[in-house]
Amino acid sequence: MRNLFTRMKETISADLHQLLDHKEQKNPIAALNHYLRQCEQETEKVRQLVERQHTLKEQFNREYHLALDMMKKRHEQAQVAQAAEEAELHEFILKEHAHYEERAKRVKESYEDASKQLEELEQKYEEMKHKVKDMHIRRMELMGRENIARAHHRMNSVMKTEASYTSYSQFDEMETYIDQLENQINTNYYRQTVDSKIAELEKRVKSS
Repeated sequence: MRNLFTRMKETISADLHQLLDHKEQKNPIAALNHYLRQCEQETEKVRQLVERQHTLKEQFNREYHLALDMMKKRHEQAQVAQAAEEAELHEFILKEHAHYEERAKRVKESYEDASKQLEELEQKYEEMKHKVKDMHIRRMELMGRENIARAHHRMNSVMKTEASYTSYSQFDEMETYIDQLENQINTNYYRQTVDSKIAELEKRVKSS
């Protein structure tokens, strides 16, 4: 049963990819718009990650300075406890100081890693923004070429026929139609004129 569902899923996926490929061939601008929207969505996700990394970097920095402050505070407290000959308290404060010292060290490393990762993310984000902008420009270029191609195709279909065709163009057909109409009108005019002249001649002959 599992194999059956797997085959069905693969078949549906293959049909979908075939449909998308056919759509891309039929309307490349629409396909490019689709890809562009996807790239914009991915770029937006990266932007959110950059902002999150900024926040994380600030949090590490804040934790680092808090640890430093506690180290300083425990150091001063240790001196007070030592001066007061409070050995047990002094030992506890030293452990606290060591704990904050270790925390500061660890957080500092995390802060440096976060800063490095943020720099890499920002570079990737800038690259993605440039690529999206380039794709916008490329889309405009393709749209321009498509408009020109459609305009030339339309003009060619109206003004002239291609070499493989022998039929008249639309203008030629219109001119032929006008010529035929003019000939028909002239013929009817001459026919009516001749009939009128003959009728007038017949009257003259009868009256004479």
